[in-house]
Amino acid sequence: QSSGTEQESAEKSIMVQQTAGGNAAFHNFHNDYAHIEDPNERRRLALAEIDKAPFGWYHVRAVVVAGIGFFTDAYDIFAINLVTSMLGVVYWQSATSKPGILPSNADTAIKVATSGGTVLGQVCFGILADIVGRKKMYGLELILIIFATLAQSLSAASPAMSVVGLIIFWRVLMGIGIGGDYPLSSIITSEFATTKWRGAMMGAVFAMQGMGQLAAALIALIVTVGFKESLLSAKDPSSCDGVCQIAVDKMWRVVIGFGAVPGCIALYYRLTIPETPRYTFDVARDVEKGGEDVKAYMQGKSEGRPDEVRRVTAIADGEGRLRTPKASFRDFIAHFRQWRFGKVLLGTAGSWFFLDVAFYGLGLNNSIILGAIGYSKGDDMYQVFRYNAVGNLILVCAGAIPGYWVTVLTVDTLGRKTIQMMGFTMLTILFLVIGFGYHVLLKHNGALLALYVLAQFFFNFGPNATTFIVPGECFPTRYRSSSHGISAASGKLGAIIAQVVFGPLRQRGAPPGSNASPWLNHVMQIFALFMLCGLFTTFLIPETKRKTLEELAGEVPGTANYDPGIESAGYKTRSQGSGSGSGEEVI
Repeated sequence: QSSGTEQESAEKSIMVQQTAGGNAAFHNFHNDYAHIEDPNERRRLALAEIDKAPFGWYHVRAVVVAGIGFFTDAYDIFAINLVTSMLGVVYWQSATSKPGILPSNADTAIKVATSGGTVLGQVCFGILADIVGRKKMYGLELILIIFATLAQSLSAASPAMSVVGLIIFWRVLMGIGIGGDYPLSSIITSEFATTKWRGAMMGAVFAMQGMGQLAAALIALIVTVGFKESLLSAKDPSSCDGVCQIAVDKMWRVVIGFGAVPGCIALYYRLTIPETPRYTFDVARDVEKGGEDVKAYMQGKSEGRPDEVRRVTAIADGEGRLRTPKASFRDFIAHFRQWRFGKVLLGTAGSWFFLDVAFYGLGLNNSIILGAIGYSKGDDMYQVFRYNAVGNLILVCAGAIPGYWVTVLTVDTLGRKTIQMMGFTMLTILFLVIGFGYHVLLKHNGALLALYVLAQFFFNFGPNATTFIVPGECFPTRYRSSSHGISAASGKLGAIIAQVVFGPLRQRGAPPGSNASPWLNHVMQIFALFMLCGLFTTFLIPETKRKTLEELAGEVPGTANYDPGIESAGYKTRSQGSGSGSGEEVI
């Protein structure tokens, strides 16, 4: 008995041992709760430091590191829309039908390849980040993107292999990397963010998509101007041979290859980012390491380095005392089998699916909008490529970029659910107007352009941003990455349907070989129905504004998410802003 008492006393002395260091600039958070033996309370206090931390440079660093990856993703996805016309000039110059123009089936295959790879990457990286950790997976997806991007830019046809086959192969691999970036960037940002500005931080990461689209059009414009003299030698794609063809071959390689540059800049910072303390606490179940990682994050270090003796003792002590369940497939099924949790996954996945069908479907019609503003044709190849780049710059700047940043400014005040419902409602109305009034609008180019710009604005000040933000907040830490990956993958399935089904459908009834879209008005009407369905699935998701991640996951006693009866009984909850939300108080 006396030996047991001595062992307990020794363990207690280990638990209260404090660490050296800390000053006004870098507070020693560990010493604030080193004396607390209950691992659940230590977890709560450690996470509270993240949730209540004033906005600082460490938050900016997290946003920039994640945002540069999203910039790269958007650049690589969007750049191919500008490059396919160049590929036609280089590799289809000797075609018997439409020389100098890439066949539509090859164009579709190249674009769908990225989405197919993205679906695989979103699911696989999402699951792996929950199993082995965010830190171990973060950076690997960027390495894959960089490698596949450079490989694309160096691809060339051979007697045994067409250039389309090579590009499809590398774009599938690149898509896997891009897919991995979705769940990882979202959840890493959310798990490091302060509760007050979490939506703005995640929105700023996603807003880099718009900057990536802008950069792709800008690089295409720069290379076009750079090869101006060579491009002026040809009047149309079929006559672009000799110096013109060589110039275009260099142009598409530069446009694609530049996508690896921002990724290389961000790679070091991704590989050295610390593991999120929430993962360390809830999945690795290492309380000591989690506390040290909080301190490391605040100080800009790669990871915390706890005392190993104290760490082993704390792991053994907390093994049976931590309240958060261990992650397992059985627990995953049991968790989402409950309607209050399963409906959230259905809501995030369904909303993203319905959104992307229309979002990517509308992008297929850019050429029609460019024609409406006079940027679809040119007197020579220089004007053709220049108008294409400038026209896309106008469309991105007019609707997409403002929408992204209005979301960043308002998402923590208006709320995610409010913005998503408003966006789906406005998009339903806009698609109905375009669909039923399409033939009238064709006679008024300004009206058609205005409706297109409004649609782009409400996509991004609406569900395109919120479907990325909400899945990174509303699931428990042990399944947050997997759930985000599943939601994002359902969205990309919608994108594939838009490209494979609605692309050919809009040309139904057109003469063979024609680019006309006689069924486009009906496609817009179908998109309106998808937006209405998205509005209905939005009712399944919770409002996540100014709530801690633990409260949203239903882990905080005394809150509506933990006990739905509290809300139905008419009680109100008041957040104290603690890390795990255990400071919630029923009043």
